[in-house]
Amino acid sequence: MSEVQATPVSATATAPAKNTRTFVGRVVSDKRAKTVTVLVERRTAHELYGKIVAQSRKYHAHDEKGEYKMGDLVEIAEGRPISKTKSWTVTKLLEKAKLV
Repeated sequence: MSEVQATPVSATATAPAKNTRTFVGRVVSDKRAKTVTVLVERRTAHELYGKIVAQSRKYHAHDEKGEYKMGDLVEIAEGRPISKTKSWTVTKLLEKAKLV
């Protein structure tokens, strides 16, 4: 009568990923090797007047395979610094660019 011991699953295997910042933006440049420039636009209320103001910022994101092209809507996540200006990686493609 041997009993099989249930091995506990390690906490890292079942725990979700760390709380990292993620943004959704549009690829505005794919000219660099393994890097895309992503424009992230936010709409926030002005602190004093309350008017809705559009703010934008560009982030350099790592694209290992070079699969994301100009106009694609992508999600980027913050990670460790990869280079001087690049500490974001593209996590998924949300919408392919429309051909005009």
